[in-house]
This record gives sequence, structure tokens and C-alpha cells, in this order.
Amino acid sequence: MRLSYPSNVKVIQVPCSGRVDIIHLLKAIEDGADGVYVAGCLEGECHFLTGNFKAKKRVQYVKKVLEELGIEPERVEMFNLSAGEGPRFAEIATEMTERIRELGPSPVKPQNAA
Repeated sequence: MRLSYPSNVKVIQVPCSGRVDIIHLLKAIEDGADGVYVAGCLEGECHFLTGNFKAKKRVQYVKKVLEELGIEPERVEMFNLSAGEGPRFAEIATEMTERIRELGPSPVKPQNAA
């Protein structure tokens, strides 16, 4: 099945959402991403047992850091879905794209940008 989601969504696959670290999320924002989301397993169904809980805690921490920096915490989010929910993934991608469009461009500009 071919999924249709916004072309500005860049998918980075990892073996487990638990492998996504705080630094990865913050670096994406620092590099100019307008928003970042993590799609992890359904709670209680993680192959690695607690990876999705670790990812959820890290996303919450990054949201708090962004808020302290005066950046909208809504720019970072965690979603839980199963690998078989491709249409839901596309729906989430669209939802996040709309959310970010409403927030506008990130206030963080890459240092090498003109």
C-alpha cells in the first residue's frame, strides 16, 4: 500500500523509538526543523519492552526545555501506533504538518544560514 503524507516530512527509521535521544530531538530543532515527532510502538507492545516509555520521557523533557527557551513545546510530539497502522502514520504526519504550519517557522535559525 502506498501511503500519502506531506513531502516535507523526513522519516528517519531507528530500530526502536527508545534509541531516539534528547540530543537528536534538540539537534533537529537547532538545525532548523520547524517540528519533530517520534512515532513509537503502542504502550505495552514494545519489542524492546520499555523503549517507547523512554522515548516518551525524552520527548516530554525536550518539550520542557523548549518551553524554558521560549519556543513552543508543541513543535515536538510523541505518537504511539503499531507498525501495521500505515494510514494512521500518514494521518499523524498530516496533523503535525498542519500544527507546525499554524505555529509558523521555527524561531531557531541554523548558524550557517544567510
